[in-house]
Order: sequence, then structure tokens, then C-alpha cells
Amino acid sequence: MRTPLALSLAAVALLAALPVLLPAGLLNASIQALVAALFACAYSLLAGRAGMLSFGHAAYFGVGAFATVHAMNALGGTGLLPTPLMPLIGAVGGLGFGLVAGWFATQRSGTAFAMITLAIAELLHALAPQLKGWFGGESGISTMRMPAWGLSFGSTTQVYYLTLAWVLISLALLYFHTRTPLGRLTLALRENEHRLRFLGYDVHGLGVSAFALSAMVSGIAGGLQVMSNESANYVVFDAGVSATVVLNSYIGGVGSFLGPALGAALMSFFGYAVSDATQSWLLYQGVLFVLVMMFMPAGLTGLVSATARLIERHGLVAVLPLALSAILAALLLAGGAVFAVELLQRLFSQDYRSLARMSGVSPPVALFGRTWAATALTTWIVPTGLMVAGALMTVGAKRSYRALALAASDQAPANVATLGERALP
Repeated sequence: MRTPLALSLAAVALLAALPVLLPAGLLNASIQALVAALFACAYSLLAGRAGMLSFGHAAYFGVGAFATVHAMNALGGTGLLPTPLMPLIGAVGGLGFGLVAGWFATQRSGTAFAMITLAIAELLHALAPQLKGWFGGESGISTMRMPAWGLSFGSTTQVYYLTLAWVLISLALLYFHTRTPLGRLTLALRENEHRLRFLGYDVHGLGVSAFALSAMVSGIAGGLQVMSNESANYVVFDAGVSATVVLNSYIGGVGSFLGPALGAALMSFFGYAVSDATQSWLLYQGVLFVLVMMFMPAGLTGLVSATARLIERHGLVAVLPLALSAILAALLLAGGAVFAVELLQRLFSQDYRSLARMSGVSPPVALFGRTWAATALTTWIVPTGLMVAGALMTVGAKRSYRALALAASDQAPANVATLGERALP
């Protein structure tokens, strides 16, 4: 059995076991992570495989969500489309709107294409509050999951398994698309559009097909969001939703098939875990995105692949010190940066400044389970020391990497000479 297939089966088995392993709160967060992962993979088909950077993919997510919520209210989860099949309506809504929007957007490429997609999403976001019959105004539209197939869909566990089933089916569809001639032509569209046109292919039609398929799967993700929340609001068209899917996809690695899903899952749980602990979690999310783009443009999956190649080339024993020093450097730098950001956030907060004016002195700051004197030198030595230590560890990690590269370059001529000597009579 090939390693990727074995890892995929292990991941599916772990996902299937989550309702047993996690409490209800985390299981609900897992549903949101699955929806975000599917949305990111749908986006990656367009941005990663076809090479068309969309800034307004929330439009197709939102259309799928509202199509599903209207179908749930109209059909009541019975008849030809029972509750488990309702995301099909989201798929149809996303596909239909994606065909229309994609036909216009793919007339242009590059920056113009990105601006057209952004304009479409912003147009929907502006119109939705005015079209109360379709989008419910500011209160949105509520619905209810109705029993079907002997299931009530009243528990989080049943909703989780329904979401997981749809996510796996949709990912299988996307993977099948990559193995078809149309999927390979989509990849060629990213690599050399002019050569495809020279060979006689309909470049515009290929772009529309990729756009529409991405919008269709995004509509399924929107439908699953409605199935989970039992409501839809026009905020699904917000620019922040489009920005989040871009961020998740590129952090995970938009160039790989499951990289965006990994990035979306990690960032979903990151937001769930950190948003209650700090008001600066969006800042950390943005900084993480900037660092990934600067130092790991292939994303987290690219980092994993590079580490695997290093281990294959040099062996685990040789790579282990480099990995440990890099991890330690990242932890030290992150610890120092978080300490400084949280301290500054508290010092510049309105409550702290009001308290300082009332007392006439700078009161101590509660942080990480203890109080710190805001103006004391020892307080600021802590983040400074952590970041300096992290910088020194980074220098050490770079030297370890250069030593590995130098050892590999020194070993290559020796191997060639040995082979040459063997060839002599």
C-alpha cells in the first residue's frame, strides 16, 4: 500500500472517531473546520490548479448557503430531497451562479480577474441587506433540520457525520477531476495559457469550467454551513470570508491537493482556541500568513515535503538536530513576540489608561498567571531575551542546514569517482 493512501485512510479513520474522542464543543468546532477545509479545497482548484487568484469566493459560498436554507424551508426535508441531500441545492446554486460570474470574470486574467471577482462578491454583499425576501435582511433566514432516513439530525454527532460524508464525497470529486483530461488541461492553463491557445484549445471555456466547478463545491460548503447552523445571514458575502479562505489555502499550501484543507483545519482550531484567550488573535493570524508567504511560500505542506526530502537525503540522525533547533527557535521567537504584543495590548487599552490616570501611577499588568510592573526593566527583559535567544537559535539552525548542504556537495564527487573507478578495467 502506498504511503499517501495509507495516510489518507488513517486520516479518515481518525475523523470518523472524533465524536468518541471529543466533547460536544470541540465536535462543533470540528464541523466548522470540515466546512472550512472543503471551502479551501474548492478555492484551491481555482487559485492553485488553474492559477486564477479570486478575491471574492465568498459569493459562491453564500449563494450555496442561501439556496440551501430556502430549499430546507420549502421542502421540509421530505420528498425527493430529504435533509441529507440538501447540500445538492447548494451545489446547484453555486454552479449556476459560478457559470454566469465565471463567464464574465475569465474574460480577463491577472489583476483584472481578481478585481472582477472581488467586485462580484462586494456587489452581493451590498445588495443582500436590501433584498429582504431573498436574504432576510439583517436578521437573516432561519430553518430547521427535519428527520429523514430514520435519523433526527438533532444531535451534533449526526450533523458531524453528515458533514464528514459530504466533505469526503466532494474531495473525491475534486481529486477525480485532477485525474481527468479536463483537470490536466486546467493545470496546463496555469502553466502556459498561450501555448494552449496555440494548440487550439478553448482557453476561455477551460477557465469557465474550473471556475464553475470551484463555485459548485463552494456552494456545497455553504450548504453544509447552513445544515450546521440552521440559519444563513448576508454576512457570508463579507470580504472577510473571502480573505479567510485565501489565507487558509496559502498557509496550508495551495500547490498541493490537501494542503488547503490542512491550513483551514489548523486555522479554524487556532481561532477557536485563541480567540477566547486574547483580543489580538487576528493580529497573530495575519502575522502567521505574512511569515508563511515570506519564508514558506509552498505552505505547511511544502515544509513537510522539504523535511521529508532532507531526511531521505541525509538520514534522520543528521536532520534531527536541525529540526530541533528550528523548532526551539520558532518557539522562543513566538514566545517573545506574544509576550510583547499582549503586554502592549494591555498597556494601550482604554481600561488600563483610565486606571493609570485615576491612580497617578502605572498599575501592574496581569499576564500569564502573574503580575508584571509595566515600567520595570526586568519586565521588558523577558520578551527581549526570548527573541534574542530565538534569533541565536535561528542562526544555529541556518549553520546546521549549511553544514548538511556542504556535506552533501562534498560527498557527491566522491561517489562519482568511486563509480568511475569501478568502470575501469
